Amino acid sequence: MAATAEHQTSHSEMPDIDWSRVAATALLSRALDDLEESSLVPARRVLYQFSARGHEVPQALLGQMLTGARDGVAAYYRSRPLVLSLGLSPEIALASTMMRAGGVSDGRDIGVVFNLPRQEGPCVLPACGGVGTQYTPAVGWAQAIRYHTRVLRDATWSGSLAVVHGGEASTSSNGFWSALNIATTQRLPLLFYIEDNGYGISVPSELQTPGGNIAANLAAFHGLRVLDGSGSDPRGAALLMAQALAAVRAGEGPALLRLTVPRLAGHSGQDTQAYKGAAEIAAERARDPLAHLRAFLVPARLSEAAWSALEARAQEDVTHALAAVERRALPEAVHVTRHVFTELDATGAPQLQRQGGLRGAGIEPRAGDEMLRSAGPRINMVTAIRRTLETELAANPRVLVFGEDVGRKGGVHAATLGLQDKFGAARVFDTSLSEEGIIGRAVGLALAGLVPVPEIQFRKYAEPAAEQLGDCGTMRWRTANRFAAPMVVRMPGGYFKCGDPWHSQCNEVQFAHAVGWRVAMPSNAEDAAGLLRCALRGNEPTLFFEHRAMLDGAWARRPWPGDDYIVPFGRARCIRAGSELTVVTWGAMVERCEMAAEQSAVDVEVLDLRTIVPWDREAVLASVRRTRRCLIVHEDTMTAGFGAEIAAVLAREAFFDLEAPVERVAMPDIPSPHSPLLLEVALPGVPRIVAAMRAVASA
Repeated sequence: MAATAEHQTSHSEMPDIDWSRVAATALLSRALDDLEESSLVPARRVLYQFSARGHEVPQALLGQMLTGARDGVAAYYRSRPLVLSLGLSPEIALASTMMRAGGVSDGRDIGVVFNLPRQEGPCVLPACGGVGTQYTPAVGWAQAIRYHTRVLRDATWSGSLAVVHGGEASTSSNGFWSALNIATTQRLPLLFYIEDNGYGISVPSELQTPGGNIAANLAAFHGLRVLDGSGSDPRGAALLMAQALAAVRAGEGPALLRLTVPRLAGHSGQDTQAYKGAAEIAAERARDPLAHLRAFLVPARLSEAAWSALEARAQEDVTHALAAVERRALPEAVHVTRHVFTELDATGAPQLQRQGGLRGAGIEPRAGDEMLRSAGPRINMVTAIRRTLETELAANPRVLVFGEDVGRKGGVHAATLGLQDKFGAARVFDTSLSEEGIIGRAVGLALAGLVPVPEIQFRKYAEPAAEQLGDCGTMRWRTANRFAAPMVVRMPGGYFKCGDPWHSQCNEVQFAHAVGWRVAMPSNAEDAAGLLRCALRGNEPTLFFEHRAMLDGAWARRPWPGDDYIVPFGRARCIRAGSELTVVTWGAMVERCEMAAEQSAVDVEVLDLRTIVPWDREAVLASVRRTRRCLIVHEDTMTAGFGAEIAAVLAREAFFDLEAPVERVAMPDIPSPHSPLLLEVALPGVPRIVAAMRAVASA
């Protein structure tokens, strides 16, 4: 049964609360909402407004209780009172909603998705506009607390916890259930704080969860402490919060606290709440936690004059904040394309994010080099990948490798075989079957200064993680370089002896179009080792595509290139020099293009891009300007494949150098067929590539 404030009052003491500070935060939040709703939204000086009216008091309480040195807070778009209580100034709050320079995103994101980078004290992870996206990164931060404490032996993380804040409608999301599974099976120090205002926009709670009470439904959930109460009862809410936080900090595992609150405004500034009747609105106003806080404090703890002074101070602070924001400049439009990736300043030094990854934690990884130190027999690509992971795990205690079946089994493709035995289950571990959970967890781990290496077992399986992947990639840009979550997502895919729509997809163009992601597609063991090591020591989210046909392919075998060998991203390799035709390709098609070139009777130059984000435009343009002809070959489908991007660049930059149209050989616009016979008809095969080479060369 879920514990309530009434059940706990007899054996819980009132926590040490600065009630004046709670009131000040709640009144400040209410004053900001008043200003926006009455003036700034109608004047379109604030375009997106999500009022916290009715939510302020419990959030102000919670913020005051977050005292851990490395507490992490995963917030959402109605969390402004919580972030104010943790140190967000009213000026920065208004600068963010009013889209002025110096806000938390410099005008790039809606102003209610806040963040607070901090190496000491509660850190507010970058909030997102998507419902439920905050849950799995919070799990990652909670796991990072345990890892820093138990594995890295960093006492500054001891006793800290993660809090994830969401509304009741968000408990219907995939992220909530994935986080709940991870937190309970791993007994992580995580508090789920759910504010139930009864509505998801206009949809009532009863249509979100059976009975309309997520706490009641989870009362018997194994490994979860569940507490339930009213946010309109300041004393009861404080007792429940104190109990939940104390249990989590004591190592008892995760807890869920649900507090009911009224939503005293529409879902957003555009919502008139026409779906609510007058009686319901009146009943909600009667439950206003701010009014109940006043009744609780005045006159027992504060005088009428003291409360009035707090109200006046809140209004004064908001007035001063507005005046200061109006003096701020608008964001500089010329900078809107900055901070997609790490940039260099005028001296050539990197402009690093304030939080996230090794460099956000003040750690510079060991430098690699491009010197080949080939030694030993030829090894296949999967061995090169495994050996690179092994050397990087040994060199950097902050590297963690995880995914479905990567632990005891060693991966369904054998890329992690033996790594758990060598490095332990804290560093190489299996996950639950949730790709959103895998990637969201990686985001939280990266923000806490670790190097996550999550595996998505097959390319097609990345689709449930699409939202987390997208949010991770845009993080640096949308926080104006305050946060970044560098990670390396290993993702096998492509055909292997046969095909099918579920395990044999490439579709790399989707990630080429994903803002903020680097994309590597090695064709051989040497490049796989060099690119993977470069990514692991880098500062960007990276998608590392491991083609299934090349993992044990004979052509892809190479000698081990050395323990520090790196291949810089954006640098193509010339596989074969030629003067009559340039062939641009990557991944498994490199082998086929080399074979076709040998059979074509055409003097073909074959370029292996190796990475498609960034891709080596200069090498491609230089080669095409010499040969004056170009053929692009890729495994992805033809329409809007990455080859179209290359062709478009050539049409613009090398139009007058071309003596024939740029041609492409690719899959038809169909899924990968299962039958080997059908697959070979669909794939760009050597005969088809040979024919295309001859046709372009003779055009």
